[in-house]
Formats: sequence, C-alpha cells, structure tokens
Amino acid sequence: MKKNPKYQKLVEAAKAKATFSVAEAVELIKNNKIENFDAGVELHLNLGVDPQKTDQHVKGTIILPHGTGKSKKVAAFVTADQIEAAKAAGADIVGGEELIEEIKKTSKTDFDVAVATPQMMPKLAAIAKTLGTRGLMPSPKNETVTANVAKAIGELKKGKITFKNDDTSNLHQIVGRVSFDAAQLIENVTVLLEAVKKAKPASSKGVYIKKAILCTSMGPAIPLDAS
Repeated sequence: MKKNPKYQKLVEAAKAKATFSVAEAVELIKNNKIENFDAGVELHLNLGVDPQKTDQHVKGTIILPHGTGKSKKVAAFVTADQIEAAKAAGADIVGGEELIEEIKKTSKTDFDVAVATPQMMPKLAAIAKTLGTRGLMPSPKNETVTANVAKAIGELKKGKITFKNDDTSNLHQIVGRVSFDAAQLIENVTVLLEAVKKAKPASSKGVYIKKAILCTSMGPAIPLDAS
C-alpha cells in the first residue's frame, strides 16, 4: 500500500499542516480515495487519562446521526410476549430460554450486539462467560438491558454506538464510510468528539485529547485539531 501513488499523495497532503479541521480532513479523504472498496473512516483519540484508575475511564453511548455504514446484527433475549415486538423492531435473532440453551450448547454467537429484558438477565447467567468474553453481554450501563427492547433495537439499527478508552488510553471508533457525503462524515465525527469531551472524567488533569487522528481503514493518519 505504501508504494501506491495515491497513498503517497495523501501522506504528503497530510504533512502540509500540523493539524486539520474535521472538514479539511474529510475533504482530504474524500478527494484521495486509496482503497478499491468502500473503506471505513476511523477516528482515533489518545486521551490524557490513566486507564488504571477506574474514575478516569472514558465511556459513553451515542447515536451517530448517519450510522457507521454497517448495520449491526442484533440479538434480542426476550420473554414470549415481546418476541413479535422485537422482530418488528428489526432484531435479527430473537428468542428466550431456547436461544440461551442453543448458545450454551454450541457457543455460537452470530450477532454484533445483544439486548435483553430485565426478566431474562438471570437466565443469561448460563451463557454469561460466552457473552462476556466476546463483549456481548447486555448491560444497563449501555442501555441494552431494558423493558423497552423495541426502542433499544431501533436505536442500535439507526447507529447507536458505545465508546470507551482501551488500556493504553486510546479510543477507536468507525465514524462512517468513504462513500458517505462529506457533510455526513463531518457531522458524525463532530458528534462523537463532543460526546467524548463531555465524558471527560473530573479527575483527569492537563490536556485531555492529546492527539486526534482521522483515517480510512488502510490509509495514513490525518492529524485533527480536536480543541
């Protein structure tokens, strides 16, 4: 990829300034497509937090106005009276105890995110290890445990995401696709940046967003002015 003339052109363009506005970075990406597929556009942030301290974890849940360009496959663990509502809301996999038993037997989790009613949570203990190690366990913290599963499913299908820093104080999130309109990418990036800023821990001192990068899946880093 580094020998690709388009890649090198974007590398040089990204060196033109110390940092770019979100609009400028999006323009560079849109005008210098280097992948031969509809690549994801990614925002990477290095945060001034100590990941070893629980009171400095950065996390939140938002709906990206234009989604990520990839529809999430949603599983809904519900009681019998909510099965039809979950299906109507767009859930890809819907079930109760029989679904839990199937996952317990096969360990297969062919979905990206799971929602559950409060009544189903005790029953999910049987597959908690399987779901937990794959980051699929429903939780009240990210609003995937709710009595209104139809609403939760609808929001996930519209582009609801959960963001959080990793153990190196970095945060990574896909914010769209190269095929998105520039205005759509700008709005998605701006909404996420604002949400991360609002999630700043009170105990975090000094520079909060140390570095911000916008790039495509296989493209070079474009430094952002995230102030």
